[in-house]
Amino acid sequence: MGVGVLLMKLKIPGGRFGAYLFDCDGTIVDSMPLHYLAWKQALAGWNCEFAEEEFYAWGGMPVVEIIARLNERNGLRMPVEEMSERKEHLYFEMLPQLRAIPEVLAHIEAQHGRIPFAVVSGSTREAVTASLTALRLLDRFDTLVCAGEYRKSKPDPEAFLQAATNLGVAPEACLVFEDTEMGIEAAKAGGMAWVKVPPPWERTT
Repeated sequence: MGVGVLLMKLKIPGGRFGAYLFDCDGTIVDSMPLHYLAWKQALAGWNCEFAEEEFYAWGGMPVVEIIARLNERNGLRMPVEEMSERKEHLYFEMLPQLRAIPEVLAHIEAQHGRIPFAVVSGSTREAVTASLTALRLLDRFDTLVCAGEYRKSKPDPEAFLQAATNLGVAPEACLVFEDTEMGIEAAKAGGMAWVKVPPPWERTT
């Protein structure tokens, strides 16, 4: 089982780690509010309710899975691929507003070049690359594991285990940075230690 902490100022669990695995949205980049605005705009023409609490609870779920779930729950037939592309396009338009999460960025800068880093995300590779490029952080990461590149999404550990394999580091030597319960459950299931990044309303700047 992994071990973890929940602190306003992020503290690393004890021990030496061979790699850091980061979720992207809401962990490295403060993008969740922007993603929610994109969702609201994309869904506006479909009279589809998507409460903010629900959005955060589903954090880490791939966009296509969210659309499929919303369709099923609301009896809708939103075209999954078309809606996914529209939502991503709306998010890309907001990238100039994007900021990094300072507490996580500090750990990236402190350990960059000492141990390998991975990003493990429920977002598409295009969205992750765009976010990290906007903040000039893309070159910090040795591997990306993104939506569509694994079969089972969080809370299944598959994506984290794939990242560990890509880096050549044993799962138990990895530390996961996550902002969602689904992500933390995935880290635990993979036998990895974890750090919980608080949501926007709990963080201090």
